[in-house]
Amino acid sequence: MSASDDPRRVHFQSPEYLVDRLDAIAELFDTDRTDLLVEAMREYIEETAESETFQELVATKYYDGQLEFETVRQLVGAETAQRLRLLKADLEGEPFDIAAPDDIDVYDGDATAVETGADDDR
Repeated sequence: MSASDDPRRVHFQSPEYLVDRLDAIAELFDTDRTDLLVEAMREYIEETAESETFQELVATKYYDGQLEFETVRQLVGAETAQRLRLLKADLEGEPFDIAAPDDIDVYDGDATAVETGADDDR
């Protein structure tokens, strides 16, 4: 179990009828209330993170500087967060820290230079 998986005690209030229903479901499945709550939170968070509306909100707030990258990573996952970071860098005009390959001839030796004149406004 990693440090981020360590249990944390959370205290909150809920309407009594919800707790009663949750306890009845827990008894039915021979588990406890906490396990059901944790699973419900996990499913809600995964569904929310996959929502296009949620991802757009996260992106907007990240691009506006209202969210730090680490928060974005927690909200939408590492892959989507990295994509947003690259897009933000592109929007801000920051150069990517990617070295150009020097061992590949993309033109395969067939590059041709073309001279243009001032009257070539097409």
